[in-house]
Amino acid sequence: MRVNYAIVFVSDMSRSVQFYRDLVGLPLKFESPGWTEFATDGATLALHAGAKTDSAQDRPATAGICRPGFGIADLGAFHKKMLDASVRCVQEPRETFGVRIAQYADPDGLVISVSEDKRRG
Repeated sequence: MRVNYAIVFVSDMSRSVQFYRDLVGLPLKFESPGWTEFATDGATLALHAGAKTDSAQDRPATAGICRPGFGIADLGAFHKKMLDASVRCVQEPRETFGVRIAQYADPDGLVISVSEDKRRG
């Protein structure tokens, strides 16, 4: 069994598409005002239009919340790109369980994890 897709509910589709496509670097598969999909190596990340609530970044990790994780070849270059774009860094790159990983907040405050994938590049 494998994960086929994950859905992230967003308050502003075009802003979130720009973040995940242009900053994170996910390849766009399909885009519409209410539903957008990105194709990754293993699964589809889907954005679904949702209502804006309080910021997810200020809430503790609770049951029912998901944190997408992405593997990239060069975390240092990715981190610089995110900081240059004024994306909030939740956790600076650091070694955790033998992997270099960092965390950033998406436009709605959802925390994403990005780790350096030694198999890439």
